[in-house]
Amino acid sequence: MSQHSPQTGTANLGGVRNLIRTAVIAIGVTVAVTWLAMGDRAAMFLRHVSELNWAPHLPDLSLLARASLAIQIHVAAVTVALVIGGAVLTGIKGDTKHRVLGWTWVVAMAAAAISSLFISSIRPGHFSFLHLFAGWTLVALPFAVAMARKHKVRIHGRMMTGLFVGGLVIAGITAFLPGRLMWAVVFG
Repeated sequence: MSQHSPQTGTANLGGVRNLIRTAVIAIGVTVAVTWLAMGDRAAMFLRHVSELNWAPHLPDLSLLARASLAIQIHVAAVTVALVIGGAVLTGIKGDTKHRVLGWTWVVAMAAAAISSLFISSIRPGHFSFLHLFAGWTLVALPFAVAMARKHKVRIHGRMMTGLFVGGLVIAGITAFLPGRLMWAVVFG
């Protein structure tokens, strides 16, 4: 079932509210679980962040220019996926524009996931827990596309929303933690 009204051509605001609600809950649960898992290190982390001297400024894109090709491809793919994903999730579903933007989003997500497999800055030379997001994305993307092709719209929508929230929002938050490249680009 489509999430738009053919008579008015307007997007279903309930879908947008559900997306926002899902993102807020997922981020809250992730922060809470991470905080609890850190134990005493949580206070040490807060102390470290409070000691950082930073002020708002324009992003230092020269840091990205000096980064590896895998990181540059990853950041470009994630940026495209965030912008297009937001437009697809909040826009009218089922029309040609949705399909074209959707396929572009799928390619961007696949590029982000594949390029992330070549990034090992958290555990040099090894995979980290973040690579689980890449693995899940590479498994779930084709399945979600197959659900759309079989006209199982509800499953397709839930999977794509989950990939957006988990693969972009939650995984993306970790890129902005102190000590990571995106922290340095934006806050450093």
